[in-house]
Amino acid sequence: MTNEILITKRDGTKVPLDLEKLHKVIFHACEGITGVSPSQVELNSSISFYEGITSSEIQETMIKSAADLISEETPNYQLVAGRLISYHLRKVAFNQFEPPALIEVVKQNVAHRMYEPKLLEWFTEEEYATLDSWIDHDRDSTFTYAAMEQFRGKYLVQDRYTKTIYETPQIAMMLIGATLFHNYPTDTRMKWIKEFYESVSKFEISLPTPVMAGVRTSVRQFSSCVLIETDDSLDSINATAAAVVKYVSKRAGIGIGAGAIRALGSSINGGHATHTGVIPFYKLFQSAVRSCSQGGVRGGAATLYYPIWHYEVEELLVLKNNKGVEDNRIRHLDYGVQFNKVFYERLLSGGDITLFSPSDVPELVDSFYSDPDTFRELYEVAERKTSIRKKKVPAIDLFSSFMQERKDTGRIYLMNVDHANEHGSFIPEYAPIKQSNLCCEINLPTKPLKNIDDPNGEISLCTLAAINWGNIKNPAGFQKPAELLVRALDQLLDYQDYPVLAAELSTMNRRPLGVGIINFAYWMAKNGMTYSKPDLPMIDEWAEAWSYYLIQASNQLAKERGPCKKNIETKYSLGICPIDTYKKDVDDLVPHDPKMDWATLRHDLRESGIRNSTLMALMPSETSSQISNATNGIEPPRALVSIKQSKDGVLKQVVPGIHHLKNKYELLWEQKSPQGYLSICAVLQKYVDQGISVNTSYNPAHYEDEKIPLSTLLQDIISFYKYGGKQLYYFNTYDGATDEVEEPAHPYIGQDQPLDDEECESCVL
Repeated sequence: MTNEILITKRDGTKVPLDLEKLHKVIFHACEGITGVSPSQVELNSSISFYEGITSSEIQETMIKSAADLISEETPNYQLVAGRLISYHLRKVAFNQFEPPALIEVVKQNVAHRMYEPKLLEWFTEEEYATLDSWIDHDRDSTFTYAAMEQFRGKYLVQDRYTKTIYETPQIAMMLIGATLFHNYPTDTRMKWIKEFYESVSKFEISLPTPVMAGVRTSVRQFSSCVLIETDDSLDSINATAAAVVKYVSKRAGIGIGAGAIRALGSSINGGHATHTGVIPFYKLFQSAVRSCSQGGVRGGAATLYYPIWHYEVEELLVLKNNKGVEDNRIRHLDYGVQFNKVFYERLLSGGDITLFSPSDVPELVDSFYSDPDTFRELYEVAERKTSIRKKKVPAIDLFSSFMQERKDTGRIYLMNVDHANEHGSFIPEYAPIKQSNLCCEINLPTKPLKNIDDPNGEISLCTLAAINWGNIKNPAGFQKPAELLVRALDQLLDYQDYPVLAAELSTMNRRPLGVGIINFAYWMAKNGMTYSKPDLPMIDEWAEAWSYYLIQASNQLAKERGPCKKNIETKYSLGICPIDTYKKDVDDLVPHDPKMDWATLRHDLRESGIRNSTLMALMPSETSSQISNATNGIEPPRALVSIKQSKDGVLKQVVPGIHHLKNKYELLWEQKSPQGYLSICAVLQKYVDQGISVNTSYNPAHYEDEKIPLSTLLQDIISFYKYGGKQLYYFNTYDGATDEVEEPAHPYIGQDQPLDDEECESCVL
C-alpha cells in the first residue's frame, strides 16, 4: 500500500488513501476473534487497490480478502468478513456507523416508499423509542460471511436499480416483529414483539425468505407453497394455468395436481372426438410456470403429480429425461408419481399394475385419495370389466422404470397418498389430500377450479418457518419458539393479500402453517450421533416435544381467537394427533414411550379445537439456514466448509462448532447407505401432520463395481413405505467430482436446477 494512491469518494472528489483508517477498520473487525490475522486481511486487500478505486470498492475488497481466507483450518475469517459487511451496510444505509433512532429510519423509508406507510400509524413515538431500546445492533457482529451476504442480497430493503440499501439486519428483524404483532391488544403487543425479536435475532427461530424480505414493506404475499388441482375439463385446465401464472409471479413454488386429466385416445363428447392426451396440457402448465421471470434471470418452478395407474404412465415417467425430442418431453417441470398399498403389494407379489384413463373410472380418482379400502375394491372390479379400456404392465417394470428415471434425472419424486391421508391432519372423507407441493413436504386439501374466480375451488397455501434445534438446550426449550411462531404466522395469514379468491377462502377456512427444523446435523453432532448411527430414542423425545408444543400453541390460540372455520374437518377436532395415527412399524425402530401430557391436550382439542389445521412440515431451508449459521434442515452437510453458488455469487459456509465438532459430523457422501437417514425421517414423521422433504443420496463408491443395484433402490422405497413415509424428494448421486460447488439453488431460465427457499420457503426456508 502506498499513500500516493488516490481514491474516489461518493461525491466524485479524489483524496489520498487513508491507510490508518483501513488499518483500524480491519483490526476492529478482528477484535476478540481467535485464529485470524488483521495483517493478513490487510495484505490481501492491498493487492487489489488501484488508482481511482472508489471507497465502496475498497470495502468490498476488504470483505473479499477476509472471505478468501475462510477454510477448515481458519474458519473464523467468516466472522471477520461478516463484520466488514456489517460496517459497510451501516455506511450505505445510514452514512454513519451509529444507527439513527428507529423512528427516523421508519420515517425515512416510508418517504422512500420502501416501508409500509401504516408503520407510522400503528405505533407512537414513545413506543418506537421503547422498540429502539430493545434493538441490540451488536448482534450483527455475530453474523457469518454467508449470513450477511444472503441478508444484504435477498432480505434487506433496497433499491435494486441504484443498489441503495435502507436498513440493517437488526432493524429489519425488529420491524418484522412489529408488523406481525401490530394489531395485538395494546397491553400485550409490545411483549410479543420483544420476545419475537429476541428469538429471531438469536437464531432460535428461522423465517422464510418471503417473510424476511417482505414483511414491513407494502408487499403482502408471504406463502411459500401453492397447491393447485385441475380436473378433467378445459375450463378447469385453463383456470389452473391462470392461477399458476399469478402465483409464479409472486415467487411461490407450485404443486400441480393433474392426475385426473383423461388419457390419449379417450372419448370426448360421446365419441364425436378422441382426446389428445395429457402431454399437451402438461406443456401448457410448463409454459405457465415459465411465463414469469424475475428480471429475466430466474423462472418459476413446479412439481406436477399424477397416479401410477394412469393409462399414459409409461410415457409420463420419461417426460424429464434427455433421450427424446421436445415433442415428447417436458423437461422444465418436476414430477411426483403417486402410489398406495395396492401397488406395493403388486410389486412384492410379482403381479401386474392395470392402467386406466381417469375418465373411464372416475370413482377410482376419488377413492384413490380418500378411501384406500374402497379403492382396492373398485380397482379390482375395474380390472375385471371388459367394457373398460385398460392395459396391464408388470409391477416390477413400472417400479423399475420409475426408479431408473428417478436415478437418472434426480427429479422424479414419490408420493404415498394413503399415508398422506391416514397420517395427516384432515379427515379424508371431507378433505382428502390429492397432491403435494414443489418440494414434497406440504399435504393440504385442494379442489379444482372451474374458473379463476371460482369460490368453490380450493387452492392451498402454506406459510413456513422453522425452529433451530441447535440452539435449543432441552425438549422444554421448544415451548417458547413454538408459541412465537404459531402466533406470528397466524397473524401473517390475515395480513397478506391473496391474488386468487380460492386461495383466500381456503386459507381463511383452514389457516395452515408449516413449522420445520433447521440445524439438525449440528444438533446431532453435538449430541454425539451420526446419520448412520442415530440415537433414535433421543430424536423421538425431542421430536415429541417439538410437535406437542406446536399443537398446544395452536390450541391455546383457538381458545383466544376461535378455531379455524373448518376445524370440524380435522382430526384434531376429534382429539386425534399425529402421534395417534403414525405407522406402528416405527415402534420397531424406537419403543413408543411418550413423555408429554397428550391426554390433556387431546381433551383441550376436543373442547376448543385447533386454530391452524396443520402445524408441521419439514422443508428444505438452504438460504434461511445460512442466515442462522445452521445446517440445512434435517440434511447432512456435504462438506465442513461448503462453497455455495447462487445468483449472488459464491459463498463459503462453515458448519457450526467446527472447532470442537470437526470429527463429529458425518458428511453426506460418507454415508454408506441412506437407511440411517431414512430411519430418522421415519421417527420424525411420527410427529409431523404434513410431510417431510426427504432426499435419498447414494455414493457409488460404497457399492460393488461402483454401481448402485436397482434392487437396493427398490428395497429403500419399500422400507420408506413400511415406516409411513409420505414423499420422497431429490435423488442425489455422487459422481466422484469435487463437491465443493453445489448446483445453483434456483431454477435459471434455460437450465434445470433445483429451487431454494426463496421460491419455495421453502419452499425453502
